[in-house]
Amino acid sequence: MIDYEILRVIWWLLLGVLLIGFAVMDGFDMGVAMLLPFSGRTDMERRIIINTVAPVWEGNQVWLILGVGAIFAAWPLVYATVFSSMNIALFLAILGLIVRPVSFKFRSKMTHPYWRSSFDVALCISSFVPALIFGITIGNTLQGVPFHFDESLRVFYTGTFWELLNPYNMICGIISVAMMLMHGGVYLMLKSNDTHILRRTTHIVYWAIIVMLLLLTLNGYLTLNVVKGFHIIDAVHNGASNPLLKKVITTVGAWGANYTSYPLLWSMPFATYVFALLTTICIRIHKLGVAFITSGLCLASIIATVGISIFPFILPSTTHPNSSLTVWDASSSKATLNIMLIATLIFVPIVIAYTSWVYRVLRGKVTATSVDENQSSY
Repeated sequence: MIDYEILRVIWWLLLGVLLIGFAVMDGFDMGVAMLLPFSGRTDMERRIIINTVAPVWEGNQVWLILGVGAIFAAWPLVYATVFSSMNIALFLAILGLIVRPVSFKFRSKMTHPYWRSSFDVALCISSFVPALIFGITIGNTLQGVPFHFDESLRVFYTGTFWELLNPYNMICGIISVAMMLMHGGVYLMLKSNDTHILRRTTHIVYWAIIVMLLLLTLNGYLTLNVVKGFHIIDAVHNGASNPLLKKVITTVGAWGANYTSYPLLWSMPFATYVFALLTTICIRIHKLGVAFITSGLCLASIIATVGISIFPFILPSTTHPNSSLTVWDASSSKATLNIMLIATLIFVPIVIAYTSWVYRVLRGKVTATSVDENQSSY
């Protein structure tokens, strides 16, 4: 049996892996859907765009299910607090995730231009909203959320929906949208050979990269010099999951403490800029397969940077810092984490192997001819 403290860190790492898996795998089909009204002007161009992700978008959802399932089972206090405090925002994200499959399935049922254009807009908006909300959620995690626990560990949220939409959080939301536009755009260029789609998408991807890097730089400055971070001054690392058994203080610059203690960690935020630059170069020299890999690594480095910055916190509290949820006091029992770890080591490789096989089978370009000839196309 693995030590409880180590087990908690393992599950923190696994949570990060699942979030990265969701951002990379589901992020590109959200990005493609957001590009639909802008990269495609004619019905055939939009059909080509939709059919680049149509065979795989449902399978990509498994990463979202795994991520939410891992939070529910491994970090129940985090799950309860997030869905209690951000319920309206998350409802909007879930509503978008409901509208997306409806738009995919119903768009091709009728040929009327108004019918199809309506679902094109719905598909774009239903992908944009979750992308924005997920970024806003990350922003709230960095700033902290106004919640606290009573003596029986009942959670109480004392904020409002509009407090979630402050300028800092909106910057994080726009970064999230730009990330997925970049990643989805690169995938679309990889899967399509239509010159009009490629030209429009390339311009959007370049602008998405510029906006993403500028806002990441601004966000980094605000996080280190303006936003109050959290620091534990007294805690039990190997004890019961009770967030009230610690003392926490807030100070500006606290989110940079891990980088100060371990300077090598600066390689992670630096890697974000390197991968973004490599993505741009690979697009310019038409190495789109490599560009898709570097784009995914760029997304992974951004998420990893956030995780490293706030470790060991998972969800800080602004109103009662001692109620903040950390790796050491928000997990399930040791037995639960052990059982889940065994299941994860068995089934996640199966998911990866199956996904790899599917993408290998579906490799190649989507063309107007293939869309017309394939009766199952959208």
